[in-house]
Amino acid sequence: MVDNIKLTSKILQLQDMVEYQEGAVVSRTLVDKDAGTITLFAFDVDQALSEHTAPYDAMVHLLDGEMDISISGEHFQIEQGESIIMPADKPHALRAMKPSKMLLIMIQG
Repeated sequence: MVDNIKLTSKILQLQDMVEYQEGAVVSRTLVDKDAGTITLFAFDVDQALSEHTAPYDAMVHLLDGEMDISISGEHFQIEQGESIIMPADKPHALRAMKPSKMLLIMIQG
């Protein structure tokens, strides 16, 4: 469980809050509530989250790098500073085309 007291009412440098690890996907949960979660991820090049579904709408905001994101079989390439919303209950997958950091916001509908 994240100590939200240490994170709330502070200016956060999101890119500095999660580090790349060779050959891995690293995550750090910032908020974990019944209504949803906010999680930072760092992906090394070619690291991925395999196709899955989630019961929440999810927004990916890319902080660094470039990712290929598929939603219901359609592919999107997003770059630093871009975002995409993945609808609840639709299959999606993510793959880092270069080392990438992202913020994932999931909100229960």
